[in-house]
Amino acid sequence: MSAFAGNSLLCRLALRQTGIDAASFTFIRLISGAIALWLIVNIRKGTSQKAGSWPSALALFAYAAAFSFAYVNLSAGTGALLLFGAVQATMIIWGLWKGERLGGRQWIGLTFALSGLVALLLPGLSAPPVGGSILMLGAGIAWGVYSLRGKAAGDPIYATAGNFLRAVPLAAGLSIALLPWATLDRAGIGCAMLSGAIASGVGYAIWYAALPGLKAASAATVQLSVPVFAAAGGIIFLGESITLRFLFASVAVLGGIALVVIEERRALGAS
Repeated sequence: MSAFAGNSLLCRLALRQTGIDAASFTFIRLISGAIALWLIVNIRKGTSQKAGSWPSALALFAYAAAFSFAYVNLSAGTGALLLFGAVQATMIIWGLWKGERLGGRQWIGLTFALSGLVALLLPGLSAPPVGGSILMLGAGIAWGVYSLRGKAAGDPIYATAGNFLRAVPLAAGLSIALLPWATLDRAGIGCAMLSGAIASGVGYAIWYAALPGLKAASAATVQLSVPVFAAAGGIIFLGESITLRFLFASVAVLGGIALVVIEERRALGAS
């Protein structure tokens, strides 16, 4: 979850305080992640050529591209909130469709967590821009699809490496199409490389490894902590303001997540 929050902070920092454009950030992020994962795969003396899939790579690219363009005008916390709100909705709906069920206390916890998200999104003077919000919601749906596909992807390192390698030409195509508007500087490139190699490549590999042991609903709910971490990082590192609404919503989100996870562990221990 720290890696996911780090992606929001690095992307927002790059697009707010450096000269890099969103398409270039996406391409450098994905190629950096692919290189980092290729190195990990080779250290393990394996191969990623047959790992991953084009549908998963397309979902990864759609997420990364929409994510970058959304952060042109969204704050770190708001962007992460919209992203993982869409992620959890996608994964929980899929889990329920497939027959997963939540216990009574888990429903209460999920309700608290969702209430915290709603509180942060209520209309007002600080309501997020519509265009950026739609892009980030789309990014969340794409990441939800990617996460669900990852539950049956086999070896997480090889699958993630294969998906990143396949996503690189898609990102290159986007960068070429928007080349007239491309801008680059060292700071922006550095942020994109950190986002790709560390927060994305290594972070996603760890997440993929954890997914097979989680129910879709539980995996989605745990991710609701990311907006809180990203908002806190935005306050500390990017100078974004803190509000009472943020504080109360943070308590609701984290408390709800804790209730869902604790109840799932109790259910597993009793079975």
